[in-house]
Amino acid sequence: MATLKRLLHGLETFNTYMLAAGRSIAWVLVLLMVSCILVQVFFRYVLNDALPWPEEAARAFMIWMMGLVAGSGYRWGSFVAIDLVNDYLPSLIGRILKLLLLILAMVVLMQLFVLAIEFFQRGFRTRAASFHLPRAWIYLAMPVCFGSMLMVNIELVLREFGRVFGNPDDFPDPVKPELNTSAE
Repeated sequence: MATLKRLLHGLETFNTYMLAAGRSIAWVLVLLMVSCILVQVFFRYVLNDALPWPEEAARAFMIWMMGLVAGSGYRWGSFVAIDLVNDYLPSLIGRILKLLLLILAMVVLMQLFVLAIEFFQRGFRTRAASFHLPRAWIYLAMPVCFGSMLMVNIELVLREFGRVFGNPDDFPDPVKPELNTSAE
């Protein structure tokens, strides 16, 4: 179990920094997306001369923003989940069920990652309609998304494995960063 705890700690540390970087970049992408939309609104409704690129650029920023924050949402359990069955099961059986579901999710995420890489590679054949950028650079958001979710899934599998076969208190959930909402 000591080896598992060290491995989990290393992966948890890597994921913490990777996901924090993704969330930081995502904030910038949200700002860029909103800026593109405002530019388009200004040109379309004030100058009566719509630009061809802001809508496609805003969509690309939105896709990348989603790809960069999906791993954080998965790690913190922010996706929709049906956990009613788990509430009625004994603790050990519930943890085993969760471990099996995480392993199933890992298989699905690995397949999605491979498909996303293939999709990215095919994206070099086409260009964005309104600006001359290969669509592959927009499609790269999907391998980033599924890759980060896969890394988080491996962390969750290791943690749940430790809880099933070791002391559950030795494998606590990762700490979710607090958002500072107080005005100082």
